[in-house]
Parts: sequence; C-alpha cells; structure tokens
Amino acid sequence: MSDPSSPPRRGLGRAVDLGFRGLEALLVAILGVMIVLVFGNVVLRYGFDSGITVAEEVSRVLFVWLIFLGSVVVMRQKGHLGVDMFLAPLPKVGRWLCRIVTDVLSLGCCVVLAVGAWDQALLNAENLLPVSELPTGWVYASALVAGVGLSLLILADLVDLIRSGPHGEVIEPNVAEGVS
Repeated sequence: MSDPSSPPRRGLGRAVDLGFRGLEALLVAILGVMIVLVFGNVVLRYGFDSGITVAEEVSRVLFVWLIFLGSVVVMRQKGHLGVDMFLAPLPKVGRWLCRIVTDVLSLGCCVVLAVGAWDQALLNAENLLPVSELPTGWVYASALVAGVGLSLLILADLVDLIRSGPHGEVIEPNVAEGVS
C-alpha cells in the first residue's frame, strides 16, 4: 500500500496500487466466504443435525488461497519478519550488499516455488477433490500465483537497491523494536 501522505501516483504506479487494493478486497471476500461457510456449517450441524457437505473442503481451499495471496500483499507492505541483529553493526555498504544477497536468494526461492507449483498444478489438474470435485490443481495454482507475485516484488526491490547504489538509501527490514 502506498504512503497516504505521499502525493497520488500516476501511470503504472497507480495501476499497481489499484491492483493491490483489488487484491485486498478479494482477500476480504475470501475470508467472508470462509466465515459464512464454517459458521453456517456449525449452526446447521449442532442446531439442525445437518450440514453443508462441501463447506469444509471449500473453506480449506479458500484458506490456502488466502494465505498465499496474503503473503504477496504483506510483502508489498514490507511486513514480513526480518532479523537485523547481524545487519545493524555493518557499515552502509555492507548492509547494501547483504540486502542484495538476501533479495537474490529470496528471488531464487520464489522461482523454485513457482516452478514447483506449476508442475504440481499441471500434474493435479485432472485429480478432483472428493466432495466438491474441484481440481486439486487449483490449490497448487495459489502457490504459483504467490511465487510469481513475490518474485516480481523482490525483483522490483532488487532493481531499486542496485539503482540507489551502496551509498543510496537502504531500506531496512521491518523488525520489532527491542528484538535481537
């Protein structure tokens, strides 16, 4: 999410902001559907001795999508946990180099995640979940979407880091105060 105190962005930056707002709205909708399905199923089970047979399975699939899509939103907000115990004592050039190394390693992990998820999605495209009969490839597709989204965000961060150079502004990872 962009800083509310900054001037409005134009062009591609504005489109990205709108895309992430849409993604956040989708996450809220997914969570809402999950709540309705699970709560409705509980009420029906204990109140009326019946239930929605697909509720548990669909909720599980939606939960997986919620987690993977949420990780992309949190990455953009720089909200993932970071440890600065080793980074803090380094000079600015050392912090810059460490950030580049960690971004390259993170990018590699996200590419491996995306490639593996792609393979699994294709492999399981014909397999159906037992109750809802949704293709199990859809579950793996969530990891593919997250892997691609995270890779793009890390790549943009890496480009900004390299452009700023070792003496430019190095954005530190978000770390809770007093934690070491």
